[in-house]
Amino acid sequence: MHYRLITALFLIGAALLTAVPAQATRIKDLANIEGVRENQLMGYGLVIGLSGTGDDITKSVFTRQAIINMTKRMGVALTTDVYRQMKTKNIATVMVTAQLPPFARPGSAIDIQVSSLGDATSLSGGTLLMTPLKGPDGSTYAVAQGPLAVGGISFGGKAAKAQKNFTTSGRVSGGGIVERAVDYALPPAGDVVYQLRETDFTTAVRMVDAINRRFGAGTAKPVDSGTVKVAKPKHFPGDMVTFIADLEGIDVAPDGPAKIVVNERTGTIVMGQDVRIATVAVSHGNLNLVITETAQVSQPNPLAQGTTTQTPATNVKMTEETGNLVVLPMGVNLGDIARALNAIGATPRDLIAIFQAIKAAGALQGELVIL
Repeated sequence: MHYRLITALFLIGAALLTAVPAQATRIKDLANIEGVRENQLMGYGLVIGLSGTGDDITKSVFTRQAIINMTKRMGVALTTDVYRQMKTKNIATVMVTAQLPPFARPGSAIDIQVSSLGDATSLSGGTLLMTPLKGPDGSTYAVAQGPLAVGGISFGGKAAKAQKNFTTSGRVSGGGIVERAVDYALPPAGDVVYQLRETDFTTAVRMVDAINRRFGAGTAKPVDSGTVKVAKPKHFPGDMVTFIADLEGIDVAPDGPAKIVVNERTGTIVMGQDVRIATVAVSHGNLNLVITETAQVSQPNPLAQGTTTQTPATNVKMTEETGNLVVLPMGVNLGDIARALNAIGATPRDLIAIFQAIKAAGALQGELVIL
């Protein structure tokens, strides 16, 4: 019994000694290797097989021209009068976008996003025709084709309509085939440059210290607040891919500036844990102003020559709630700020005004970002 107890205590102690800090994050979640990134692709195509929910080709000129070009490439050459008489609504012009992942090779499948370009009401049930996807340099890197998966429904008539989510965009999983790879290869030896996703000097230094503790002094060195250069040690037994895999698993405690981000349109407030305020007093009281108008009718006497008129009557009512003065001590953390402001009944929009006033008073130790 005592042996089991001692063994359990030993294991718990060992776990506590080797435990990773709660705020630790892997390097692969903090930084990217320079040059290893996705590339954006875009194309112009046609979706067919729609049940009368496609573009109105009498109004969408580019849709009509796309149909003409497609039929000519397929060997169907019609007269101009026939093209003018077309009234099909089973086809829609779309823009096709995709992300070409790094190290993608010819023949790899990628997901594509399809979005309506004309006045189509729904792409549900449609099939994307073969569409070349080009990069910024104008070269074709992939070709997309396949049936669309639309995550919404839309039905109704002229008087009423029911819709859930959006029906003018969809995805084709694995609908793009890579035809050309982006030239990039990892260096067999030399330096690997990491770019931090959130630039910060403290995070860069901590990342360098963590790498040097793992592989030895001089392995990594900071270039600036967003760049860390790492050299593969000569004594490392594996290749560059194995070395990068080991690097990505190292835990680093990131740091960053104290920020409060508010969105006045939606009433959203996000505060970082490092936000602090100096000693300040906050008073909260709402002023409600209600203005109503009622119409009064002026009716002339019988047999009089007057006319019936309406005169508006305006009533103004103003109420003001009693303000509560709350003193926030210096150096309080995020939880204390939230509890103190909730105690005075502040709504999200009230909190935005309060934070702006605290920032204007010079008592907010952090950055206030308003979206």
